[in-house]
Order: sequence, then C-alpha cells, then structure tokens
Amino acid sequence: MKILIIEDDNRLASLLLRALHENGYEADVAYDGQMGQKLALNNDYKLVITDIILPKKDGLEVCKEIRRQKSSLPIIMLTALGTTDDKVEGFDAGADDYLVKPFEMRELLARVKVLLNRYANLNSNTASTLIYSDLELNLNTKTVVRNNQSIHLTPKEFKLLEFMMRNSERVLSRTEIAEKVWETHFDTGTNFIDVYINYLRKKIDKGFDTKLIHTKSGMGFILLNDESEA
Repeated sequence: MKILIIEDDNRLASLLLRALHENGYEADVAYDGQMGQKLALNNDYKLVITDIILPKKDGLEVCKEIRRQKSSLPIIMLTALGTTDDKVEGFDAGADDYLVKPFEMRELLARVKVLLNRYANLNSNTASTLIYSDLELNLNTKTVVRNNQSIHLTPKEFKLLEFMMRNSERVLSRTEIAEKVWETHFDTGTNFIDVYINYLRKKIDKGFDTKLIHTKSGMGFILLNDESEA
C-alpha cells in the first residue's frame, strides 16, 4: 500500500511520513502541488493525502486533475479551513474525505484505513450498474442517466447517489450518510449533508414529474418512487 503525501509544511510532512511507515504503509512526499500532481498521475499510489494551500498549484486544482484522470484514486484533503462552504468546495473538487487542522494522527490513520478498504471493496464488486425506477448509475463509466437524459454529477454527488441507490426505499439519517459517504462523524454544527442533498435533488428530480429524493422530517432522507411523498 503506497500513499502520496502532498504537504509543504516540512514538519507535518515528516510526521505524516513517520506515522504511515509505522503503520505498515509506504509513502512518498511532494512539497508543492505541481510535483504532487505529477507523482500522483504517473505512479501507482493507493491513496493521496493533500493540503489545500500549496506552492505552485493549490490542492483543489490538484484534486480535480487527479479525479479527472484517476477517478478511483481516494483522496483525503487537509486544511485549516473548516466552514461548510470550505468542505463543500473540497468535496466538489473530488476529495473523499476532509480533515481540519489540527487533527489527531490516529484519526487520520483510521480514515486512511476506511478509504483503502472501501475502494478495495468497490473494485471487487462485480455489479457495474445500479438501477432504481428510471434512474441508472454506471459505476464503471461514472455516468448517471434518468429517463434517457444524461445527468452530470460531481464526484461527491455521485457517491451520495450511489449510497442512496444501494439503500433505496430506506430512510437514511444524516449520521449514517456522514459515516458511510464521508467516513466522518456528523457535525450537528454544519449542514453540508443537507447542502449536498439539495444539490442532488435539483439534478435528479428537477424537470421530472415523479420525485425520487424525499426528506423525512426529523429522520433523514429516502430514495423512493412514490408520488404521494413529493
């Protein structure tokens, strides 16, 4: 398991490198975004840990380019910025997880393990297409179609929809969504899950007579083909 660290803070980069080595991972370090992107795209890494604020090329742009060329490479974003808007921006760029500095090293290691396991399970999953009602999600091409209309989703929107389709007709709490899609504990002080549900609802349901994404007040959200729920 080889991991790439993109971090311009020498002290933090050294701490990350040592922690990963002590836990059985191989790791390389890039100290600017430009070199980090080059290494990520030209080598067989299993996961990338990147800061946002980097010399030469910021982490958001690096993340977008990695996601464009290597859609199945998991990315953890590190940043000192922790507002809902900052998190949404990071997830929109393609990050799988978001950790605000300062953080506990054991928490980072736990998230690394979860992401590596999740992607390994996804890669071993033989089912390539999920279908619910007139909605179709292709796991190989990362495309979504509803009633023959192509729908463009960001990487995080795609993962949220995938989770909802795998658990269709079941109410999903914000806590469960946070743990299963974002691999993090739900912070009641932020509303980023509601933000993403609204993003998804506008793309999946807008313009269609039958609404599929519904809110269950006080409980969570459900993917359900039931016009009476709209």
